Amino acid sequence: MSIVAPSIGVQIRSVLIATDFSRASEKPLRHAIAVARLFEARFYLLHVVSSPAVGPQATNAATEAAWSDANQLENQLIGSGELADLPYEFLVRQGNVWEEVRRVISERQVDLLVIGTHGRGGLGKLLFGSVAEQIFRHADCPVLTVGPGSFQDPMIDATGVVWPFLFATDFGTASLHALPYAVSFANRLGTKLVLLHVISPFSMRLHRGTATEIMQTEELARQNSLRRLKELTANSELTVTPEFIVEFGSPSEKILRVAGMVGADVIIMGMHRSAHVGPASHTLWATAYEVVRSAACPVMTVRS
Repeated sequence: MSIVAPSIGVQIRSVLIATDFSRASEKPLRHAIAVARLFEARFYLLHVVSSPAVGPQATNAATEAAWSDANQLENQLIGSGELADLPYEFLVRQGNVWEEVRRVISERQVDLLVIGTHGRGGLGKLLFGSVAEQIFRHADCPVLTVGPGSFQDPMIDATGVVWPFLFATDFGTASLHALPYAVSFANRLGTKLVLLHVISPFSMRLHRGTATEIMQTEELARQNSLRRLKELTANSELTVTPEFIVEFGSPSEKILRVAGMVGADVIIMGMHRSAHVGPASHTLWATAYEVVRSAACPVMTVRS
C-alpha cells in the first residue's frame, strides 16, 4: 500500500515561546522570532510563575518580578530591532506550567510552540520531567524544541547558505501530518529537504540464510523504502529537489548521524496522537526523546 502525502502546505500564523528568562532561553527565543518572521506570524512570549507552596504573597511578588523581566526583555528586543514590524504580545501567568501553556495555546490559537532546555527552574528541566511528557504527547500544535546543542543563531534567519531540513519518517500517519511542515519550511527558504527512513533490525525479521540471501533481503527492503519515500513527495507541492536516504539500525542513532552528516538546520518528525500509549507510540516517544535530547539542531515534533 502506498502512502502519499497531502498536497496542502501549512501556514503558521502564530508562534508561542514558553520561557523562563534565563540566559539559556536566549537561543530558543531567537529561533522563535525567526520562525515568526519567516511565516509573518504573530509572536507570543509566555512565562509561567509556578510556586504554589510558598503562598499568595510570594507568588504575587514573583509575578511582579516576572513582569519586570518581561518588560526589560521587550525593551531590549525593540532596541535591537528584532520586534520591528512583528505583531507580538508578552504574557505572564500564574499556575501549573503545562496547564497555562495549554490554555494559551487554545486562547491564542497557537500554531507552533517553541521551548528550550537547560534553563533555571520550571521549564529549565523540561526534558527530564512530567512537563516534557505532557507537551510532547498532548500539545495541540507542533512543538519546536531548541536544546543546548542547537545552533546559537537560527540558520533560517541567516543570509547566504541555508542548510537542509531533515524529515525523518516511519511511514505512519503521524508522518503525513508532519511532512507538510517540512515542505513549507523548505519551500519558503529554498533549501534542500532530506527524507530519511530508518529500518530497524526488529522490522526486518530476517530468517536464517546465507550472507548473500541476507544482503538481497536488505537491498529489497532498501529499494522498497526508497520508493515509498519518493511517493511521499509525489503530491506534496515541493518546489526544491529532495534527497532520499534509507538506513539500517537504531532510529534515534541514525537520525542523529544523518542530521550531522547533512548539516541539518532542523529535524522534523511525527508523533502519534494516542490516549493509550501502546508499543508503537512508546517507540516513537523514545525515539523523539533521544533525538531532542541529543540533536545539534532544533527538533520539530508534530502529532497526528
